Amino acid sequence: MKVLILGSNGLVGSSLVRNLSSNREFKIVSATRNEADLFSSTETKNLIEKVEPEIIINAAARVGGIVANNTNRTEFILENLKININLLESLIGHDDIKLINLGSSCIYPLGAEIPINEDSLMMGPLEPTNSPYAMAKLTAIEMGDAISKQYGNEIINLMPTNLYGPNDNFSETSSHVIPGLIRRLYEAKIQTSKTFSVWGTGKPKREFLHVDDLADAIGFLIENNHTPHLMNIGSGEEVTIQELVYKLKDIIGYKGEIVFDTSMPDGNPRKLLDSTKINSLGWKPKIALEEGLNNTVDWFIKNKSAN
Repeated sequence: MKVLILGSNGLVGSSLVRNLSSNREFKIVSATRNEADLFSSTETKNLIEKVEPEIIINAAARVGGIVANNTNRTEFILENLKININLLESLIGHDDIKLINLGSSCIYPLGAEIPINEDSLMMGPLEPTNSPYAMAKLTAIEMGDAISKQYGNEIINLMPTNLYGPNDNFSETSSHVIPGLIRRLYEAKIQTSKTFSVWGTGKPKREFLHVDDLADAIGFLIENNHTPHLMNIGSGEEVTIQELVYKLKDIIGYKGEIVFDTSMPDGNPRKLLDSTKINSLGWKPKIALEEGLNNTVDWFIKNKSAN
């Protein structure tokens, strides 16, 4: 089975290449911007026609944390829309190609009932700080649904919870919460800083999933020929930002004081996905948060010169 992985250099893409390549049933073709610029409809279409995959996994996206989402709102909606429009339009006339499209839990409404079920989609306003990114992902779901109904392609939309792991973006300004904290805490340790500031109150609760668990879930769905239209993938466990910071503080060995800057926004107060659908099929995550954080910190320290 030939599987084309788009965005294979990123957090999710690199994990998919690592994990799926070990399965002899899959012939993995990885694609980065060197192989095709997904902002170009011509290059996107040419790549698909050249590779002739049976399955495409779309892990290509412009992503970032709360700061990046809120300050680069235009880029987040335009760039993600371009990628999805070009990819989905290229599938027209190739109804034998299955697409696994990766979205984000931020597509769900701000006030959705916890845990968030797939039926909550489009049932309320989005969280304001990342609404442009969420809108691009929602548009991809709607476009995929239209193409599936009109042209017959199987299109699976997977909504993972907050991801982390090796090969993440550890930028201080554009990263998600875990890699951003890892980098800053490590630098604070090296600089022997007396205090370490964290945005917000520390009270919001978040669910995190190691990226290798997501790759495992995708492999599980492919191997068992499950084709859900929309499915959440989460760990089912919550942790407050405060608890997370102190866990990383201990792992990294930072000795200073943690200070929460309550003048800065918290974002969504709580976000936990209902992963009943995939759990009922027989899949469960394998990597506990403590193990995953240690694994990610180790990777960062070994590769910090590249981040």
